[in-house]
Amino acid sequence: MLNRIEIIGNVGKEPEMRFTPSGKPVTSFSVACNSKFGEKETTEWFNIVAWNKLAETCNQYLQKGQQVFVEGRLQTRTWEDNDGVKHYKTEVIANRVLFLGKRKEDETTKETNEEDFF
Repeated sequence: MLNRIEIIGNVGKEPEMRFTPSGKPVTSFSVACNSKFGEKETTEWFNIVAWNKLAETCNQYLQKGQQVFVEGRLQTRTWEDNDGVKHYKTEVIANRVLFLGKRKEDETTKETNEEDFF
């Protein structure tokens, strides 16, 4: 079986880093990918989740509007709220991130791989 996704798009919001109860860093951000078919243009939004050192790097270097390449796998979470309503959320669990666009204050292009940190 294969569960792999590769996307190139623009960061839609500033990354948000938090920590699990055990202290593992996790960073979330969204990426917008545009497609054009004839005259019709559509935007698909992806929720990205990075863990550990990759989470720290994404939080430090990514900013809204920056172009980014993300490679990872799709994962769907389910939970039930207090009213008993079931919710679903599909996310890209990143294992590689390539910063394609430049930060305003940093003129370098940076690539990170989850494997680099283990």
